[in-house]
Amino acid sequence: MTRSNLTDAHAHLCDAVFDTDRDRVLARAQAAGVGAVVTVGETLADARRNLDLAAAFPMLKAAAGLYPTILDPDQADEMMAFIRHNRRHLVAIGEVGLDYWVVKADSEKALQREIFTRFVALSRELDLPLNVHSRSAGRHAVALLLDNDATRVQMHAFDGKAGAALPAVEAGYFFSIPPSIVRSRQKQKLVKQLPLSCLLVETDSPVLGPEGQTRNEPANLTVSIGAIAQIKAVSEAAVVEAVVENTRRLYGKF
Repeated sequence: MTRSNLTDAHAHLCDAVFDTDRDRVLARAQAAGVGAVVTVGETLADARRNLDLAAAFPMLKAAAGLYPTILDPDQADEMMAFIRHNRRHLVAIGEVGLDYWVVKADSEKALQREIFTRFVALSRELDLPLNVHSRSAGRHAVALLLDNDATRVQMHAFDGKAGAALPAVEAGYFFSIPPSIVRSRQKQKLVKQLPLSCLLVETDSPVLGPEGQTRNEPANLTVSIGAIAQIKAVSEAAVVEAVVENTRRLYGKF
């Protein structure tokens, strides 16, 4: 079966773990049918690196965002200025969002929500998709997105229950599924209950691979495809067709 034009919708190809063999990693991805990789960032240094990498490797599509555990309004200001300045070179704002697994104090959660809300507004202003982190905060992230009229949204590696995801599905948001689905009952249950029309695929490389202690890479996108096909009882070709179309609906043509 030909897997043409698959997009890894969330990966960290700027990570230093790829510095010695990034070209070979991308060659393996292409051989597996991956045509594009949305390379997200967590800091301003990541964002700059992503732009440089996208210029060097055309299959990489740069995103810029501030990781949710960075509770610094000044860094948020700098990141938003960077995104505005580089709008035409970016395909998404990400990763941004909420993380209640790390952030526990109510005051810090409030600041985290404030920063995320500003990125949601920036997404609407610039018409850029949001690539959203929501660890242990899925229901809260979805509610904030809906309350702030977010329209172009990818929920990355969503770890909540399907019930928390359904309002986002109704709003037209997408959910990207990593290869770790083969070892995650939660993600298997999520995929079983969500419609194929809202699914994307990602790797979150270098983490969330099919084996927990092994470096993940975009070629493993095929693992996500196979798992979704098995759970939904459809062909891999049908999954590929759906996720390619879903990616186009969210991101347009790269």
